[in-house]
Amino acid sequence: MTAINAPRDKYNAVWIIFFILGLGTLLPWNFFMTATMYFTSRLKDPPTDLSFNRTTNETSSAGGDTRTVLESKFNNVMTLCAMVPLLIFTCLNSFIHQRIPQKLRISGSLVVILVVFLLTAVLVKVDVAPLPFFTLTMIKIICINSFGAILQGSLFGLAGILPASYTTPIMSGQGLAGTFAAFSMICALASGSALQDSAFGYFITACVVILLAILSYLTLPRMEFFQYYMESNKSRPSADEENKMDLLKKESPAEKRPVVSLVEDEAKPSVSVVNIFKQIWVMALSVCFIFTVTIGTFPAVTVDVRSTVAQEGDAWGTYFIPVSCFLLFNLMDWAGRSLTAVCMWPGKDSIWLPVLVGLRVVFIPLFMLCNVQPRNYLPVLFSHDAWYIIFMIFFSFSNGYLASLCMCFGPKKVPQHESETAGAIMAFFLSLGLALGAAVSFAFRAMV
Repeated sequence: MTAINAPRDKYNAVWIIFFILGLGTLLPWNFFMTATMYFTSRLKDPPTDLSFNRTTNETSSAGGDTRTVLESKFNNVMTLCAMVPLLIFTCLNSFIHQRIPQKLRISGSLVVILVVFLLTAVLVKVDVAPLPFFTLTMIKIICINSFGAILQGSLFGLAGILPASYTTPIMSGQGLAGTFAAFSMICALASGSALQDSAFGYFITACVVILLAILSYLTLPRMEFFQYYMESNKSRPSADEENKMDLLKKESPAEKRPVVSLVEDEAKPSVSVVNIFKQIWVMALSVCFIFTVTIGTFPAVTVDVRSTVAQEGDAWGTYFIPVSCFLLFNLMDWAGRSLTAVCMWPGKDSIWLPVLVGLRVVFIPLFMLCNVQPRNYLPVLFSHDAWYIIFMIFFSFSNGYLASLCMCFGPKKVPQHESETAGAIMAFFLSLGLALGAAVSFAFRAMV
């Protein structure tokens, strides 16, 4: 079977399903991070029910650190409990995906994440002592990221079986998840709603999206377009074998028979993770480097930039970071990810792709030289807000576009039967980039 004979994706249904699955992969975790202020408020003694505006004002006006030990350690422990399981389980998925059915990995992970968020939503209305609440929250973070890693790796592996453009909706859906969460945070900030009410809304919305993702995934096997590529992946010979078969079409049946028999024997060769990595290492290391630079800088450095335009008490001072940092980053990142649906330059074998990826390292010193406060070592060269916004636009757009290109091209650099494993390996290196970025972010911030 060839792509020429492939059925059409009617109404772009498969594309839309992969978009919803991409949204369901990251929206829950984005809402979890957006509700950080809610979690820290529950770690006070006694728990408080403060509005976004009051919490922001108290934090900025406090002369010293009046937080409890659990409050002060929450973000660091959360990062550790998120990144370590994410990395470990993405790595495991690269090896076990051939032994555990795809349907169990994807639908099972979605169901577990749904149950965790239902529990989180219920606990919003239940009083729990700070220490048990802290422990339970960290256990939930470990569960979400462990099963989220399996889900993400399985999705990219599944998309690797389809044409290259079908990795784009997953990346685009993940980009929209960040945008949606950032917009929700700004709305909550503007309304002055209680932290508990906002958090409950986040968790219920996440549950609805996960449920929608489960229903979408269950309808996927019914799509003729999807069925074709799944069957093709099981029986399709490699490109070299197809060329041999084409050359032999004019020969007699007697001459053909032994060659066809040989092709059938080779149609399902053993899949080696090491051999696949040797073919996709440029794309794998590129996507790892992209996210190391991004997470190393955002939000550890970018969130501490202060506006030099806003006057005392101006609304712009309150909304500068939520809008210029979080919302702008997620919007432009989403735009970059989505652009690969219509433009895929440079090509998968072009030297320009790793060169452009390497050039992104310039954003690290650029953001460090913005008005990051407090600072101890470096001077401020780009004090005006406009510089920060311009840097953020190019930083976030290049992150989304180049990462999406690498994730699309990786599985297409190997034969068809190895594409699912290649997609899982690419997902591992994406997670490795996130973990490395989280680790170096402490050093980048300390250098300022």
